[in-house]
Amino acid sequence: MPLVARLGSGIPLVARDRELDRLRAALAQAGEGTAGAVLLAGDAGVGKTRLIDELAASAEDTLVLMGRCLDVGETGLPYLPFAEALSKLKSDVANRPALAMLLPQLTLPAEREPGTEGMIAPSLIPGRRPEQDVGQLQLFDAVLGLLGDLSERQRVLFVVEDLHWADASTRYLLSFLLSRLRSQRLLVVGTYRADDLHRSHPLRPLLSELVRLPAVDRLDLSPFNAADARRFVEALSDDLPEDVVQQVAERSEGNAFFAEELIAVATCDDARSLPSALADVLLSRVESLGPEAQHVVRVASVWGRRVRHYRLHEVAGMADIAFDTALRELIQHHLLVVNDDEVYAFRHALVREAVYGDLLPGERGRLHAAYAHHLAQRPDERGGAAALAHHAFESHNLPQALEASIKASKEAERAGAPAESLRYLEKALNLWNAVAAADRPSDVDESVLLRRASWVAGTAGQPERAVAFARSATKAIGAEQSPEEAAEVWLRLSQALSILDGNEEEHFLVLGKALALVQDRDPSPTRARVFAGKASSLRQQRKDAKAREAAELAIADGQTANAPGAVADGLGTLAILDDHAGQPEEAKASFERAIQCAREVGAFNNELRAWYYYGLMHYDRGELAEAARVYNLAGDRAKETGLTWSMYGLEIRILQVLVHYYIGDWDYAAWASEPPGMSVSSTVLARLASASTHLTVSRGDLAESERMITKLRSDWHRDIQIALINGGTGAELALWRGRPELAVERVTDALAWARKLGGPWMLAGIRIGAIGIAAHAEIAAKARRKRDAEAEKNAVAAGHDLAEHVRLTAENGKPRAGVLGPEGRAWLARALAEESRLTGAGDPELWQAAVDEFAYGVVFEQALCRWRLAEALLGADRREEAAEQLRLADEVATRLKAVPLAEAVASCAKRARITLRADEPVREQIDLFTPRERDVLGLVASGRTNREVGEELYISEKTVSVHLSRIMAKLGASRRAEAVAIAYDRGLLE
Repeated sequence: MPLVARLGSGIPLVARDRELDRLRAALAQAGEGTAGAVLLAGDAGVGKTRLIDELAASAEDTLVLMGRCLDVGETGLPYLPFAEALSKLKSDVANRPALAMLLPQLTLPAEREPGTEGMIAPSLIPGRRPEQDVGQLQLFDAVLGLLGDLSERQRVLFVVEDLHWADASTRYLLSFLLSRLRSQRLLVVGTYRADDLHRSHPLRPLLSELVRLPAVDRLDLSPFNAADARRFVEALSDDLPEDVVQQVAERSEGNAFFAEELIAVATCDDARSLPSALADVLLSRVESLGPEAQHVVRVASVWGRRVRHYRLHEVAGMADIAFDTALRELIQHHLLVVNDDEVYAFRHALVREAVYGDLLPGERGRLHAAYAHHLAQRPDERGGAAALAHHAFESHNLPQALEASIKASKEAERAGAPAESLRYLEKALNLWNAVAAADRPSDVDESVLLRRASWVAGTAGQPERAVAFARSATKAIGAEQSPEEAAEVWLRLSQALSILDGNEEEHFLVLGKALALVQDRDPSPTRARVFAGKASSLRQQRKDAKAREAAELAIADGQTANAPGAVADGLGTLAILDDHAGQPEEAKASFERAIQCAREVGAFNNELRAWYYYGLMHYDRGELAEAARVYNLAGDRAKETGLTWSMYGLEIRILQVLVHYYIGDWDYAAWASEPPGMSVSSTVLARLASASTHLTVSRGDLAESERMITKLRSDWHRDIQIALINGGTGAELALWRGRPELAVERVTDALAWARKLGGPWMLAGIRIGAIGIAAHAEIAAKARRKRDAEAEKNAVAAGHDLAEHVRLTAENGKPRAGVLGPEGRAWLARALAEESRLTGAGDPELWQAAVDEFAYGVVFEQALCRWRLAEALLGADRREEAAEQLRLADEVATRLKAVPLAEAVASCAKRARITLRADEPVREQIDLFTPRERDVLGLVASGRTNREVGEELYISEKTVSVHLSRIMAKLGASRRAEAVAIAYDRGLLE
């Protein structure tokens, strides 16, 4: 009988064919250009790692990248599994500087003070947004770009093991990647212990979100059944007696690792009576070792799952020969395994947990103190500060834990891991009062820690906690602090308050306190930043003269005190003010100065902010082609800096969608509107999804539009722009589906929301109101066909009331440039033209005015107005003019693939017997349906059931159902009766 039992990895895989086939199928699909992800769940020891190893071993022509999460305290490095997986790609990562935050062999970015250069000044952001960390976004984009580039050369299998131990930053990066899986030749596999996920485990909500993504699948790895467990034990056990084999199979409960350990005990000890608990099994194997080996394995368990040779040797305190002998014994008995990079690892995390859990309290404290002493001698080791904080705390050395926690927070922030930075700051704040004043770090006080925590909480996406920390920081301001230090605290609170709705008054008050502290002081970086924030706040209050003065002071102070970020910030504000003042040439020069200045000093968000408002200036002036050019350049710049999905990167992307939609470049708009993930749980993703509904509705993807608009209704509270866009597109969708009453409901809802959050005269009400008037006109027309005079009267009156509201909005609203721009004038003209339809075909002169107003570049809306103009001309018996307008409208609708408009134009032409194309005969019928679909629809309209229709047409009932599904999809209907009603309303049924 051999001294040491074999491992399961030494035998063929048992009873996992189904799971392995699913993984191989997902990998094959990825190789064909459909990226995917599999979340592999199973109890500890059930065989997840073995299954992944088998997949990797059989994956030909595949780049396999593997990384593992470690338990808290084992490492101070965030993103550890990604760093481990990508560390061998030295040549590929060299050209991506952002990956320095991830890989230990690269140099971290220089340390920065929260709220200073290169970071976002939240008060400058349009609308309300959560703060984000620039470094983190650059890192995420760099990882995504690297994997995308690798997958173009070779199929990639990326494995992240033990997600139940993943730090918050790793979870965020994983979510970022999985929500962006599209056409990369990439399969991501993540494993986790299902039995470790208690109700409050941080991985649970992420899993719930990820499994809803279309590219993500979940695979549960169950324990062996009784027969498979016996097969596994028989394959592994060589010549164990039959009764021991049966006993092991039963006690293992289908857990492969438990079975291996039971076999090891039976093999080595020749025992007939086996321990019943896994921990007892593992400890009995440890107790069979020599004293030196037991000491080494206990020392290793205190560090974690994996420990480097030099570290274990030093802390173990043993002579070289004795240490090597102990290690050889541990490796021979499969308790430790050795890696190529001189790292020893416990063969399974359960072994480490059992050994560590068996340590006596005093023994555990001494070993943690030994590791703390070891780390303290290596202050420059990357990740060492976080590990030192852990071991110092566990050994009850609170002063050392406090100092190390502060250092670990700074290192995590520089590594683009704000969630981890905040965790260490919170630990430091919890320790602050437990450490005597004399033992606290001399270069920081509680107020500074709280201010830093506020900033990091904001960048970690926790704005409410950012405000709470900042408020606490103001209470901790002491008499020993300088006015500049106190002003930084108040400035931080003002920034945090600006992120959340409903805090405007307090924000301005707090910013005033910061200004009062430094206004009469000498120029300094703090005073420059305060003036820059003041300038932005005054601009938002429409106090342009005072805003200009403050911006100029910020620039002057920034130049004097070497605060280039404040200079770039002030220049951007001046450019916006030049635009407001109606000085386009001066504004253009100012924007270009601001962009250049921000680029030179690396203030990327200030640069993107200037790009955003530069494009917005052209947009507001109706210069859509130039706006598209600027936003394309801005989008390219956002991609270059890794900030495509930063705050201003997203604002630029949204404007790219809208501008290209307006100028008729719908393919580009479709590309730009594709979000990084399908989830709309965040404000920015919901806004981008909202902008995309312009395209989906106008192209006739009615069912998907209905789903998206309905889902986005729950996101209106996140940002008023979501309500303003979807209020209009939702009403347009209802009109195309022949449901004007629903359109009125959506318009009413959106206008009420706008009044609640933006006052009675929000300019978006002009567009929404125009669509609402169109809905009332449809209701009035339907009532006239039914000879319902009362309903017609009510619809006409409601339409006139809404038209009056639109006129008042145009008069009383406050445009950014001071006067109503081309977009506002065009929608006002359409509103007045729609009003003329309330009582008939409409006024041709008003519709001609609408066509002319939209001529500034909005091709779809102009084509829609041409269709309505044609109807009005036909009502005035001006057939030739109507034919010309219909042909022009049809040309645009056909080019854009705007199906609903094309159908409406064709229907109008059919009724008027007008030929849309010179070589086209007059058609009596639109070819929307196949002949068989038309037969089915006609019989359904006559009241036949699916079975009766099938008998009539000599087809099966199932085939009838298929035809009906296609008919409903073409009409955007969800029921048979709705399809028939829409077909009648559109004139598709006689």
